[in-house]
Amino acid sequence: MMTEAKAQKPGWLGLVVDYGPILLFFVVYKYYSPSDRGDMIGEIAAVVRGTIAFMGGAIVAFAVSLIRFRHVSPMLWLTTAMILFFGGLTVWTQDPAWISHKPTVVYLFGAVMLLGGWLRGKALLKILLGAAFEGLDDAGWMKLSRNWGLFFIALAAINEVLANRDWFTFEQWLQAKLWLFLPLSFVFTFAHMPMLLRHGLASEAKDEAEATTPHE
Repeated sequence: MMTEAKAQKPGWLGLVVDYGPILLFFVVYKYYSPSDRGDMIGEIAAVVRGTIAFMGGAIVAFAVSLIRFRHVSPMLWLTTAMILFFGGLTVWTQDPAWISHKPTVVYLFGAVMLLGGWLRGKALLKILLGAAFEGLDDAGWMKLSRNWGLFFIALAAINEVLANRDWFTFEQWLQAKLWLFLPLSFVFTFAHMPMLLRHGLASEAKDEAEATTPHE
């Protein structure tokens, strides 16, 4: 019998905390977006309203993580701060470019931290995701940190291309956040499962199951 209770997993509520604010931004922006694509004043007003909703959603997500899980990950601290900073600049200047470039800053910061730690022999990703990958050994964490650092650089480059208003509209950038970045992140995560399993992922759960199984 287990002597200590397992830490509660975020589950579906964790997904709401992670992706709820951007989905709220999308819904509010689409609701207020003008039918006339040439109406720039209406377009900017929709972006500002969506940004305000985005900032409010980020604050709620932060509070839910703090109250419900009694823990706020370093990444959530960073993203919430960036949303409030760049969102505030967007509302103040009425310029959607600020909110478009926010992900690039987050991705590059994450890349510098993860790759810097990897070069020093430290898997900083373990601090962020330790509870999500129980049983993973140090070599697995090192590979995961390196790969996510490189992936963040790729995402930052893609975001900067999509944020260029000479090539793409704000709505196209927003669509890409939902239909490109999220699927890419999920595919990238699941592509690591064979490597993670080789490096001990879920071995702890397996050991516990064997320990609680009656033996003759």
